[in-house]
Amino acid sequence: MKKIVCITAACMALTLTACDDYLTVSSPDNLTSESFWRDKTDVEAAISAAYSQLYFMDSSKDKWTMCEVLWPVEAYREDLVKPGNDAMNYQNWVELYNFTYTNGNSQFSNYWRHLYRGANFASQILEKMAKVPTDKLSEDERTRLQAEAHFLRGYYHMRLLLNWEQIIIRDKYITSGDRAALDKALSARPDCWDFVIGELQAATALPKAYGPDDVGRATSGAAYAYLGWAWLTRAAEEKKTEYLTKAVEAFDKVTGYELVGDFASMFNGQDKNSRESIFEVQFTLNDANGANYRTQMHRWIGCSELKGWDEILPSKALMDEYMKEGQTALNGLYDNRLYNTVFYQCDYWNDASGRVYGKKYDDWFRNDGGAYNRPAFRKFMPATIEGLEQDNTAINIPLMRYANVLLMKAEALNNLGETAKAITLINEVRKVHGNMPPMQGTGQSEVQAQIEHERAIEFPLENLRFYDLRRWGKLGAVLKADGRTNFDEATNSFYPVPQTEINSNGLVN
Repeated sequence: MKKIVCITAACMALTLTACDDYLTVSSPDNLTSESFWRDKTDVEAAISAAYSQLYFMDSSKDKWTMCEVLWPVEAYREDLVKPGNDAMNYQNWVELYNFTYTNGNSQFSNYWRHLYRGANFASQILEKMAKVPTDKLSEDERTRLQAEAHFLRGYYHMRLLLNWEQIIIRDKYITSGDRAALDKALSARPDCWDFVIGELQAATALPKAYGPDDVGRATSGAAYAYLGWAWLTRAAEEKKTEYLTKAVEAFDKVTGYELVGDFASMFNGQDKNSRESIFEVQFTLNDANGANYRTQMHRWIGCSELKGWDEILPSKALMDEYMKEGQTALNGLYDNRLYNTVFYQCDYWNDASGRVYGKKYDDWFRNDGGAYNRPAFRKFMPATIEGLEQDNTAINIPLMRYANVLLMKAEALNNLGETAKAITLINEVRKVHGNMPPMQGTGQSEVQAQIEHERAIEFPLENLRFYDLRRWGKLGAVLKADGRTNFDEATNSFYPVPQTEINSNGLVN
């Protein structure tokens, strides 16, 4: 299989989902029983369909829908971002930020729908692959493709479980002709974790790496990274120390990766699938074979001053966090991650070398009253003025990075009382990404506080913050401090089951 985003079948797969119900799909084997599930090529096409739901798109021609689902649903709840001016025109986005949503919210309803659709594609592969003759698909290939389907089914269910307190375990393939199968009750949270963990464990049989034609596919490293995250999250929820040990064991098996010194390059298209990347969503400007995997992400992320639509901005809380340790980096500046994540008014961005797309910051951020300070995201913005001025972009979205593994492993180790080992991992991230000296303090509480700081400044726009705060038991305190007075820990720690699910599922109300 060529790079996933370039496969014609992946584009075709998006058209196979246009049924009335969010979950049922038009089955390729229903087109004609003789024309599908014939060989490896057909299975690869089905795998591409399963990957396609990473994009949260109903059509391969969508160039902004992913942004309108992903960041409002995952990021707007955080204290580190705030909606931009244009976002205020979209009530269904703003109510996510304000915690005034109902279960009819279109954005998290679409999120739910796409994740279950992806899980159903994966189930289809696991069920139907047996039809492929052994002379058309080797045993090794069959084993690998099964592990890949298990990874995707586990991944999609885990994304759901991070956002909903209870979910439906969809472990069977459902077609449009099997309406009764849609009726299935929500499962207890421990049972959901059992399913996710089982799927990810099955996926650890995946290869450690692929050749250049298969860039972007899930690996055993991705399976172990998500498995570790699952155990870490479950350990916090169920207060079981043995789950922390399992998390560390999984993280220990994420090998062959290293931190990238050029932090910005992982988010501006210059270092796709870097040596730090474990799993990321693939985009391309290449339209060979009808592929159309490009976005207008730079418009959605970009502020109005930088030719964007002004939908999301850094918050004061994020800027305060970046400056918390003062100008103590080894070069006398703030933590290097500040400059690689945010444009803001300062000597660095007003340097005569024109660091902001060939100009000083004050040349971009100026009105009749003169220059002004309005922090804006640099992360996920193009590296050059030429890229900024293009209508489309093809910047990949890293979903799992080695830095995340190191900091989650540090958290698990610290909770197990192995603070010295945790400090070593924290300092590795600080040195490479922040150009910062070793952390101060050696106590368990000091190490936990440092982990919380590092994760806040390492992962803006990567949408981990809400899950982190919930795992640490700090959602209420942090969001109240951010002025989010509508947040209610009892009702807003998870999203409500979408009304669309209640309407179509007789066992959910």
